[in-house]
Amino acid sequence: MLLIDGYNLLRAVQNCSDEFSAIDDVLLCAVISEYLRRTKKKGVIVFDGIGPPDKTALHSIGNPKVIFSGRRFEADDIIEDMIGEHSAPKRLVVVSTDRRIKVAAKKRKAKAINSLDFWAEVVKCIEKKRKHAPEPREKLSGITPAETEHWLREFGLKK
Repeated sequence: MLLIDGYNLLRAVQNCSDEFSAIDDVLLCAVISEYLRRTKKKGVIVFDGIGPPDKTALHSIGNPKVIFSGRRFEADDIIEDMIGEHSAPKRLVVVSTDRRIKVAAKKRKAKAINSLDFWAEVVKCIEKKRKHAPEPREKLSGITPAETEHWLREFGLKK
């Protein structure tokens, strides 16, 4: 499972290039959702604060689960608790450049990945072209003379 420090990743992505400077929390979640779908993984993104007033777009994203820390806690607090309570921390991948989060992951033997390294993996996965099935023989070589005769008769062009 992926456990992602939401605004840490978002700020890293926005600052890595002009191409991603306009990305927001909703779009980030949608991109991560597509990545998780393609890799068949589960994930949780934890953001600081209460989030946008209209969370409709975020609620429609089933994977990753999106959590806001609220006004009383920071995302780091929630992430640390989740790392500490995870039943199989060695299978947990924590995405953050925050030293505090990396230390918490290391203590539980979870894998910690830098936000930009993770983003590079996401972009590579999403940009990867899907392999297409080979073209059918008929498309390359045409139909046989017998098939041609059949269709000419079928359409009434030959008796």
